Amino acid sequence: MSRRLGVLAYGLLCYAIFFATFLYAIGFVGGFLVPTTLDAPASTPLGRALLINLGLLAAFALQHSVMARPAFKNWWTRRVPVAAERSTYVLASSVLLIALFAFWQPMGGVVWHVDHPLGRAALHAGFGFGWLLVLVSTFLINHFDLFGLRQVWKYFRGVDYRPLRFSTPGFYRFVRHPLYVGWFFSFWCTPHMTIAHLVFAVMTTAYILVAIQLEERDLRTFHGDDYVEYQQRVPMLIPRFRARRRLAA
Repeated sequence: MSRRLGVLAYGLLCYAIFFATFLYAIGFVGGFLVPTTLDAPASTPLGRALLINLGLLAAFALQHSVMARPAFKNWWTRRVPVAAERSTYVLASSVLLIALFAFWQPMGGVVWHVDHPLGRAALHAGFGFGWLLVLVSTFLINHFDLFGLRQVWKYFRGVDYRPLRFSTPGFYRFVRHPLYVGWFFSFWCTPHMTIAHLVFAVMTTAYILVAIQLEERDLRTFHGDDYVEYQQRVPMLIPRFRARRRLAA
């Protein structure tokens, strides 16, 4: 019983760290309410700042991709309880994001700056929409499973964990990756784009486009023909509302 309670406490702690990190990330990218932001004035020579920032982004991308692969999961769960695998992934991702927040180097420079009230309002709305879409998308596919809480809770109760069945709720009927669409809005919608913000947006966009290919390969292996048919029917990132209306007619 103590082992199961320990795994549950570990999962809850990992989730609490993730949620605090998620909230901090909103201020970090948006440039408000937190001490470190993407768009702060430069304090380090440009070349050195670029190398540090690229290193921080690369570390996060490497962890995020390697720990998500089935081969790593099989190796890792020989060393930790299976129920704690997802929570450990969430914790590692959060720790690397915290490191990024702490060591990020602003780079100065202005790529674009929007002064018009309507333009600023539209970009702020896009920013808010992106973060909301990210959060809603996690709940559509089971937020608590995605972040490891369902696994540790079932382990605590002594109930066998079973992966979720394949489904396409809500936004997933229009695009296969609404969560990533939300990230794109969050990272690109800003009325004040600095060089550091541009580097962050470009590199995270490139990483997401690569990660989608790896993720979908795993999903095809796990879900088989169901996911293959889903890929053929639903676009990856840009919805086809007109085509859907023609089919409905």
